[in-house]
Amino acid sequence: MAEILVLVEARLRTALGEPDARAAITFLGTDRIEVLRFIDAEAGLVRYATLGMSAQPMADPTSALADPVKGPRAELLLTVRAGLADTDQVLRPLAVLAATPQVEGVVVAPGASLDVGEPLWPGAPFSSVLVAEPGGLVEDLDLDAPLDPVRFLPLLPMTSNEAAWKRVHGAQALEERWLGNGTDLRDPLRRSVTLD
Repeated sequence: MAEILVLVEARLRTALGEPDARAAITFLGTDRIEVLRFIDAEAGLVRYATLGMSAQPMADPTSALADPVKGPRAELLLTVRAGLADTDQVLRPLAVLAATPQVEGVVVAPGASLDVGEPLWPGAPFSSVLVAEPGGLVEDLDLDAPLDPVRFLPLLPMTSNEAAWKRVHGAQALEERWLGNGTDLRDPLRRSVTLD
């Protein structure tokens, strides 16, 4: 499915510009996952995008057999403010998250929580992320039938308190709490939103 990844990278370049760095990680028993870094100097942002997660469709863990053609496909996007933390260390955690469908047989979809069990980067108050709705920064990439389109899913870092609160109240309630408090979700050093 290398041709899919060529199309995915072209879509990322069209939306985000030329990547200024890339790293590749291969986990035992999985396909290679790359993480591309895009600098938006004008906005003071760094964007990280996975490349490789969409090579295979995600399979429903309740299915007896994984369909090699049909099923949702996605890549992950993370945007943070530049220069506030050593966020380049997020490359390995992002690759781990992108390998989750292959390793654990889960479907990554909006509203889901993903946890790497360690800070996303040195000093980060986050070890987990909330998967947000696609379509804002990078449009879905339609593939020839019967293949599902590739969706580019934004990741919103969560503190451990926010992740626990989200498990009880749901993703929408957490997003509303962030919005209501004017939380800067791109701040790599932000504190937990007020939860009561």
